[in-house]
Amino acid sequence: MTSKVAVLGAGKMGEALLGGLLRSGWPAPELAVTCRRKKRAAEIEARHGVAPMGNTEAAAWADVLILAVKPQDMGALLAEIAPAIAPGTLLISVAAGLPTAFFEERVPAGVAVVRAMPNTAVLVDEGMTVLSGGGHASQQHVEQAAELFRGVGHTLTVPEAQQDAATALSGSGPAYFYFLVEAMTDAGVLLGLPRDKAHELVVRSSMGASVMLRDSGTHPVELREAVTSPAGTTISAVRELERHGVRAALMAALEAARDRSSELAASYA
Repeated sequence: MTSKVAVLGAGKMGEALLGGLLRSGWPAPELAVTCRRKKRAAEIEARHGVAPMGNTEAAAWADVLILAVKPQDMGALLAEIAPAIAPGTLLISVAAGLPTAFFEERVPAGVAVVRAMPNTAVLVDEGMTVLSGGGHASQQHVEQAAELFRGVGHTLTVPEAQQDAATALSGSGPAYFYFLVEAMTDAGVLLGLPRDKAHELVVRSSMGASVMLRDSGTHPVELREAVTSPAGTTISAVRELERHGVRAALMAALEAARDRSSELAASYA
């Protein structure tokens, strides 16, 4: 861990990555952060002990730049920092939808760019981050990026052409589970349970199911069938889910999220 890393943009995602780096053993003197507001910079420094810098100063200082500003602000940020970026610097973008070509066109020639799509579970060190290297990024650059994100969860490398699909499935994925928990909790209330007890039942069930999916090595169909007795309660519920087209609705939802990711990339180009 000898690289100097600067996180440009200290929103929720930027701060989560900064905290993960510190928890994974990265020394605070080798980290920097940039913030738009002085009050926010003071909060970050007090909470994490990492010195705030200006964008240009951080770009000149760091070996690795994690670009964590909003996609609509990325063009202005790159215009500001491009003159300060050294040729050997690694750029890692966590901006949804923006391809590596967007960055390569705006920074010095040959600079390596890795596109990363983390999800909000990085806030509890259970994130899933999907990585893709740009035209100048070697396998070593991608592995270097993966090392950083392992401080807040897990990583997976895919070709960049699959990033929009990964965004739909994983980047937006937590929202679908929250939606399901909300709906199941409402159903519990409809069935006569107090809301707090319905919520606890659903959350604990989802946590247990997640651990079984992760640790059992068993296909989800087999796990579902193990709960589905002949002529029982579960198969009655599954029949209703299929009758209402829940499976098809999920597929359509993910297609819409993928398409929107592509549209966003085109709008910022």
